[in-house]
Amino acid sequence: MKKNYQIILITYIAMQLLLGIGLQITARILHQLGYSGDQLTFLAYSIWLVFSFSVALFITLYQLRNEWKQKSRGAAPFYSSILWALFGVFLAITAQGIAIQIESFFGIQAGSENTQNILHIIEMAPAVIITSSFVGPILEEIVFRKILFGTLYKRYNFFISALISSILFALAHLEVEHILLYSSIGFVFSYLYVRTRRIIVPITTHILMNTIVVIAQFASKGEAASFVQFFPF
Repeated sequence: MKKNYQIILITYIAMQLLLGIGLQITARILHQLGYSGDQLTFLAYSIWLVFSFSVALFITLYQLRNEWKQKSRGAAPFYSSILWALFGVFLAITAQGIAIQIESFFGIQAGSENTQNILHIIEMAPAVIITSSFVGPILEEIVFRKILFGTLYKRYNFFISALISSILFALAHLEVEHILLYSSIGFVFSYLYVRTRRIIVPITTHILMNTIVVIAQFASKGEAASFVQFFPF
């Protein structure tokens, strides 16, 4: 694996591991400024979330600065890529719907605690939308599709590469009971990446998916349809 890819992975893992410490430090600072209770909790979480993801994305984009100038062989044309990104939303929602039905068959309750927590935080601090709808999807697609899936795909077939990277993508959301659902979304994103050879395509689909969840949630006053109850974030 390339050295810059290793740095990106280390940065992403460090961002996840430092969540608890970062929240404590942020909370203490806010407490000194006079905040307390739920207001302190949600504000600390939102500030650290935006800060840590933004820093991680900056480091990631910097490490890839030379690759953006290189043209990928066999990349889909611009307008075709746009269509695939839009079609990807339909594919992701369909895969998600099927996964929900399978999970329901095995008695797994629909709905994501992770998604609901993020949506609640957005209600308290709308600035988090920047992270959930843009920064998060860009960072995750680079980590799980471009780096992990892309590296595996050079040695293994699509199924094995997508399976491993999608399971890791699912586990990163800390909801093991919904591993099938998040993995199904990961498979769709991996397919879009292979089909177009443009990482911007799954990034765009991911951004649209997360944005749809936010819009559906608040447009329906918290009663979003079951097929958009999950952030692939």
